[in-house]
Amino acid sequence: MGPFTSPMRPRSGVCGRAGLIFLLLFHTTSGQSQTPTSLKVVVLEGEGAINNVKDLRAKEPVVQVTDENDAPVKDATVTFMLPDSGPSGTFGASGATLTIQTDEKGQATGRGLRPNTVTGQFEIRVIASQGTLTARAAITQTNAAPAVAKGGSSKMLLVLIILAGAVGGGAAAAMGGKKSSSPASTPTESPTTVTPGTPVIVGPR
Repeated sequence: MGPFTSPMRPRSGVCGRAGLIFLLLFHTTSGQSQTPTSLKVVVLEGEGAINNVKDLRAKEPVVQVTDENDAPVKDATVTFMLPDSGPSGTFGASGATLTIQTDEKGQATGRGLRPNTVTGQFEIRVIASQGTLTARAAITQTNAAPAVAKGGSSKMLLVLIILAGAVGGGAAAAMGGKKSSSPASTPTESPTTVTPGTPVIVGPR
């Protein structure tokens, strides 16, 4: 029986070392994934944006959820909420409310935002939560119509401006011509003379 029992002793030592390594790895991993004690919502994009109600284009809001150490919080629940009336919009098929999870960077985007046709300023309310923790933020945007004149009137105005410039330039040229032909501007060194017979203009020599 002796020769068969001695090979088993090293195996017990290996198992013991493996168990110790496993415990160390488990302790390290659990320390890195500690539950945050507080949350914060940081607005990355969308604050102060002006949305085009004519083309129904808007700036999608982007936020980041962080913990008390400003580290990103993954898989936090983020809800974007638009006003029910007045200047507002929709998040595509989700309507006025969109709820998503943060990615590995702790970020969430209000995708599909489209403004309605009511102009004015409004707020997008943001609520982030994980477990019993909650954080809030507000993103201010404005729905506006582009200040562009309608086709025919703008073209006609441009034509009138060009014509006015041309008329003004012609009048200035005419005034300049009259001034140059006045007696005060006639050269005194070699005056032009006209002799009888065949008209001949004699210029300066």
